Amino acid sequence: MLTGHFHEISGYRAVRRRGVGDWLLVLTTGGRGRFGHAGGDLLVEPGDWVLLRPGTPHDYGVEAALERWELVWAHFQPRADWVDWLAWPSVAEGLMHLRIEGEAGERLGRQFLGVHELLNSGERRREALAFNALETLILGCDAVQAREEQAFDGRIRRALDHIEGRLGEKLLIEDIGLAVGLSASRLAHLFRAETGTTVQAHIEARRMQVAADLLRRTSFPIKQVAASAGFESPFYFSQRFRKVMGLSPLQFRQRQDRG
Repeated sequence: MLTGHFHEISGYRAVRRRGVGDWLLVLTTGGRGRFGHAGGDLLVEPGDWVLLRPGTPHDYGVEAALERWELVWAHFQPRADWVDWLAWPSVAEGLMHLRIEGEAGERLGRQFLGVHELLNSGERRREALAFNALETLILGCDAVQAREEQAFDGRIRRALDHIEGRLGEKLLIEDIGLAVGLSASRLAHLFRAETGTTVQAHIEARRMQVAADLLRRTSFPIKQVAASAGFESPFYFSQRFRKVMGLSPLQFRQRQDRG
């Protein structure tokens, strides 16, 4: 295990195109950071926890507008029985996120700092002590997630599952609402309240993630990538992809190949 407590300023950025061989846990304790992924950027502030699976590309650093980021981090290899505890909500493939506020957030933040302090202390069994403290931390995050899942509207969870299983198809908000027993307007209101984004924005973000993954991992023609990701028009797909990613699909693939 390796840990750190960083105070970074504008210009700090870590890019590892193929990720690393272990897990990375990051807690933002001050300022603001960003984690880049195929669908854009995940912006993080105090109370945001990010977890990256092994092999997940790393592209994170100080968010440009604020120019300051304080973070606590740990690279680790989990025990086998941790796997279920590390199944956090996914932002993109291999990139997971929890927001923990209030007393629970403060307590878990102190616990994470304690892990770092133990590992870098003079204790005789500091690595074992730090690893046990990390296990307690992961269990604490899992307990918070379980409480949040119980409070999450089941109809929106079903809507998310419905969307996920049909990204390659035509998706209308009316049809999604019908599938979960809500009117289109009620679904739109609840979806934004529960997820912080609109139905259409969520669908497009997930389709962009699918498309980017296909461009990285396959040699499918652009037309086939567009269709597989749920875009009827390759031209419209290319326009939207360029707007979101800053590159055309072909340029994105070429850059990944060079990487």
